[in-house]
Amino acid sequence: MTMTEAQVAQFCLSLPGAREDYKWGGVRVFSIAGKKMFALQNLRGDSLAFKVDKELFLGHVDRPGIHPAPYLARAQWIIMNLPYPLGAQELRGLLQRSHQLVVSKLPRRTQPGLWLEH
Repeated sequence: MTMTEAQVAQFCLSLPGAREDYKWGGVRVFSIAGKKMFALQNLRGDSLAFKVDKELFLGHVDRPGIHPAPYLARAQWIIMNLPYPLGAQELRGLLQRSHQLVVSKLPRRTQPGLWLEH
């Protein structure tokens, strides 16, 4: 079962410290710590883009329907269009991982409260 655009947005906003705003003519940006993005909706059409682990990036973009994200691929971001080619459980896991990858790059003083419980 795949997630809808609204379900993805709701899930992103449920992550610790997440907020949203709109940039670049309608791109929905999910970020933490003020400006650190972890997911984007509508970067290119009805799409979802987010960061993945560096060592898993090439494996993800080899999958049908998943591509390197324009402008962000060098930072290991992938993009996919609706309907998302991943099941809900896998997609939620990858969005959580994107959030945690961004948290790990924040200054230590801003990290408390942003880590997910395992």
